[in-house]
Amino acid sequence: MAGVRDRVALVTGSGSAEGIGFAVARTLLGAGARVAITATTGRIHDRLSEMGGAPRNCFATVADLTDPSQVARVLAETESALGPVEILVNNAGMVQSGHDTPGAPLHETGDDAWQHGIAINLTSVFLVTRAALPGMRARGYGRIVQMSSVTGPVVGIEGSATYAAAKAGILGMARVLALENGRHGITVNCIGPGWIQTASSSQAEIIAGRHTPAGRPGRPDEVAHAALFLAAEEASYITGQLIAVDGGNTIQEVKVAL
Repeated sequence: MAGVRDRVALVTGSGSAEGIGFAVARTLLGAGARVAITATTGRIHDRLSEMGGAPRNCFATVADLTDPSQVARVLAETESALGPVEILVNNAGMVQSGHDTPGAPLHETGDDAWQHGIAINLTSVFLVTRAALPGMRARGYGRIVQMSSVTGPVVGIEGSATYAAAKAGILGMARVLALENGRHGITVNCIGPGWIQTASSSQAEIIAGRHTPAGRPGRPDEVAHAALFLAAEEASYITGQLIAVDGGNTIQEVKVAL
């Protein structure tokens, strides 16, 4: 199996040591990919050190991916350091270091909160994907993995309208991208994490994970292995899909004892 060996991957939102993005980056590196990682703060360089790869295999840069000029710089620097991006994992979103984004009912959501949530969760995905696509189309190969959620595409949570709208938008975008780029050797798929325990998980979210059929929250590495599969050469006939990694939570109608 060729997998991802010697392919160049860009994984956004990889700043947290316990996060999904960094787990994806490490998993891709372990499978033989050359991996670039980004985050909004300098802690991304700590993650680069922890990856332990040779300079020709790893690269990190700080960027605000809601800024088109910084997105262009990330793609250019990655190509200079590792080569053209062949695998893109758009993981950035949900939580941005230095910004508090509390949930609220839609009728209480201010303009700034809405715009910020859409920017970090949806616009960033649009900008990075748009920047990476021309090169993938020219080379006739690409794997794009969008980190959506079960919230929005499958279920909803009160107070999360902005987040849900953005994550549902990612899935809609992915399906159109799959149609537009399938004949260019490019697949575009989404992962829908459920209750995954990361550094940003609240106690309530961890407890919710215990009420899944699996009986526990998920781990970032379990999401990462789904991303690895979708990023592999062998996943060539899967496109426009959402794979839920949620311990079966969204299939159960009853979540409490009757």
